[in-house]
Amino acid sequence: MEHFVVSARKYRPQNFEDVVGQKAISNTLLNAIKNDHLAQALLFTGPRGVGKTSCARILAKTINQQELGPDASNIEDSDFSFNVFELDAASNNSVDDIRNLTDQVRIPPQTGKYKVYIIDEVHMLSQAAFNAFLKTLEEPPKHAIFILATTEKHKIIPTILSRCQIFDFKRITVTDIKEHLKKIAQKEGVTAEDDALHIIAQKADGAMRDALSTYDRVVSYCGKNLTRQAVTENLNVLDYETYFKVTDLLLHNQIADVLIKFNHILAKGFDGQHFISGLASHFRDLMVCQNQKTIALLEVGEQTKTRYFEQAQQTNMPFLQTALKLANQCDFDYKLSRNQRLHVEICLMQLASITSENNPDLKKKAEPKIISPSEVKTPEKEVSASVEANGTKQNAHTTEKPANQKSVETSTETEQPEPAISTQKKVESPTKKAATASEVNSSITQVEEAKPSGLSLKAIKHKKALKAEKERLESTKTERLSEYSQEDLERSWGAFAKKVKNKGQKILATSIGMCKPVAKENLICIEVPNDTMKAEILQQQGDLMGFLKKELDNTTLDLQIDVVHKNEKENTKYLYTDREKYDKLVKSYPSLDKLRQTFDLDLKS
Repeated sequence: MEHFVVSARKYRPQNFEDVVGQKAISNTLLNAIKNDHLAQALLFTGPRGVGKTSCARILAKTINQQELGPDASNIEDSDFSFNVFELDAASNNSVDDIRNLTDQVRIPPQTGKYKVYIIDEVHMLSQAAFNAFLKTLEEPPKHAIFILATTEKHKIIPTILSRCQIFDFKRITVTDIKEHLKKIAQKEGVTAEDDALHIIAQKADGAMRDALSTYDRVVSYCGKNLTRQAVTENLNVLDYETYFKVTDLLLHNQIADVLIKFNHILAKGFDGQHFISGLASHFRDLMVCQNQKTIALLEVGEQTKTRYFEQAQQTNMPFLQTALKLANQCDFDYKLSRNQRLHVEICLMQLASITSENNPDLKKKAEPKIISPSEVKTPEKEVSASVEANGTKQNAHTTEKPANQKSVETSTETEQPEPAISTQKKVESPTKKAATASEVNSSITQVEEAKPSGLSLKAIKHKKALKAEKERLESTKTERLSEYSQEDLERSWGAFAKKVKNKGQKILATSIGMCKPVAKENLICIEVPNDTMKAEILQQQGDLMGFLKKELDNTTLDLQIDVVHKNEKENTKYLYTDREKYDKLVKSYPSLDKLRQTFDLDLKS
C-alpha cells in the first residue's frame, strides 16, 4: 500500500505562478526581488489556508535562486533548506526562544546570500518575547530576512507592525477554487461535475487548504466520479434542488406539502435557521436573474444557472421582495423564538400565501369588469331624495326592471348592490349660501336608512362611506347666529366645568372654573396665569366649544386664550397717600402744579 499524501501537501505551490487568488501579492514580491527592493521584515496576514506560509517558502527559495543566477536550476531544493528557518510561535513563544533565534541570526549562510526566518502564528508571542525581538527586527544583519505570518493582525503590538512591510492576503474566490480543483481532478483522473466542485468551493469559504481537504474526503466517498448528489450527501448540505422544490411549492400555495418537506429536512439533521437562511439566499439569486445587469452576481454552476433562469421566469419582483423580507425577518428572530420549528413553519405558511387569491394585501388587482348599459344603475333609479311640502317621503329605493325579468333578492351582503346616495349639487343663486334645514335633514335621513347590515368587509367599508357623507351633509346646515348675554355665557361656562368635574376631571374643572369668559361678539376671551393651564384647556377645546355652541345656539363661536403672568399684574402700583395721588394728577394735568404755586398751597401731612 502506497503512502497517501493529502492534496494540500501534494499540490502545494512551488512558485509564485502556482499561487491561486493572490496575483497582486505574487507580482509585488517578484518585482521586489527583481529590482532588489525587498524589505528585510515582511508581515503576511490574512485568513487561514490562503497561501501565507507557501508564499513565504517560495520567497525564501526564489531569493537565493535569484542570487545564484542560471546555475540555480542545477541545485537541489534541499541545499536551500539550510537557509530557511521556520519557527512556530504557537509553541515557541517565550523570551528564551526569541533569544536563541537572535543568536542564530548573526551566523551568515553557507549556501546562497540570504537566510530567511519564517515565524508562523506570530501573534502568539508573549509581550516579553515581542519586546526582545524589537531590536533585531529593526536592525537585522544584511543576510537576514524575517517573514512573519499571522491570521490575527490586531493582536500584534504596533511597534512590531511599524517595522514590517505588510501584505494582506484575501480570501480566494469560489470561481478560482473551483478552477483549481478542476485541474487537480484532471491530473488525478477524477470525473467531476461542475456543480459538485462548486459546492466544495462554497463549503471552503475562501480557504484553498480547506477546499483540498474536502476534495480528498469526497473522493474517498465517491471514488472517481464526483456528482452533485453524492457531494451534498457526504457534506450534509442542502443542495440547490431542495430550494427549487420548496420554491415551486410556495408559488403554487401548497402549504401542506411545504410543511411536510420542511419536516423531511429536519429529519435529516439540518437546522431550521440554516434552512431559512439558505432559502433567503435562494430568493436573492432568483432576484438577481430578473435583471440582465445583475446576472454576473449569480455564482453557481452552469447547470444550476439554467435552473435559476427557468424558475425566475415563474416569479415576479413583488413576490421576491416580500419573500426576502419574510425570510430575513424569520432568520433574524430565530434565536429569540421559544418554539423555533413553529417559527419557521409560520414563515413558510406566509410565503405560501403571498400569491394566494385570498391574500388582500399582495394579490393582483382584478381587471375592470365591463358591464352592459342595462346593468348601469343611476342615482335616480336608486334613491329618491325629494321631500314633499307636506312632509311625506317617497320610497327611497326604486329599481326599474323589465316586465319579463323576475326580481331576485339575495340575503348575501357581498351580492347586494351598494345603495347609491345622490350627492348631486343643485344650481344655487349667488345670494344663497347654504341649503335649507329641511333639505339637509331629509338627506341625512336617507343616508341613515341606506346603511347596510352585516359584518362583511364590504359592509364595513360602506358604513364608513355613509358616515362620512352624513358628516358632510350635517356641515351644510345653516349657521345659527342666536344672540346671547354675558350671564348666559357665564352660566354655560360653569355648566361645562361642572360636567367635566362629574366625569372625574377635577384638575380641568378647576382650571376652567378659575377663568372668567368675556364675550366680544362671536369671540370668547379668557385669561390664564400660565402656559400649562392654556395647553390643558386647548386639549379640551373641541368639547368645550361644542358644548357652548349647543347651549348658546351659536355655531360661529371661537375661543381666544391669553396668558397673563402673575408678575405682570404685580407691576400695577396702587396710590395710598395724598402725595402719591397728587403726583399722579400732576402727570395728567401739569397746570395743577402751576395753580398750587400761584396760590402758595401745600399738601396736608
